[in-house]
Amino acid sequence: MGRDAEQIAAARYGIATRGDLLRWARRDAESFLSEHPLPDEPLPTPDLTPYLTALAEAQRPAEASAVTRHLLDAAEPVLRAVSDYLLAAAQWRGQNRGAKLDSPPKMLMTAAGHSLSVLGLADAADLAALRAAYDPAPSPDTPAHDRPRAASDLPPAPPKSPPAGPAPSR
Repeated sequence: MGRDAEQIAAARYGIATRGDLLRWARRDAESFLSEHPLPDEPLPTPDLTPYLTALAEAQRPAEASAVTRHLLDAAEPVLRAVSDYLLAAAQWRGQNRGAKLDSPPKMLMTAAGHSLSVLGLADAADLAALRAAYDPAPSPDTPAHDRPRAASDLPPAPPKSPPAGPAPSR
């Protein structure tokens, strides 16, 4: 009575529940944590108000992209720090060496990569939005050479490369 599905399955198979494991670990880490106190409060939450306000005011894809880029640049150090910690936890005492793919160290390494993949996915979404605004795919019935483009829509021409000089002597 009053048991959840996890508790019932754990009792049936004679295994510990998630709560049991966390309770036992908390008990066994008490003396360690008294010697190495860690903050009890969560990491500070960034103030997204300026980003959300600017995004709400954005009228063009370039403006929305500028806000997104600023947020990604601001968030990157925190996400990188979390990734670095997860990687260190995966490598703790060399436990990752020779570990199987579904092992805890490999799972932590995957989590480290996923914490940074947030940046890559957001970057790809932002670039796709910019491509849709600045360089949309031609419709199947319009040849590429017939698509009119205003000069102001095109990116600036690349700078001319310096003339090739003699190869450096060795």
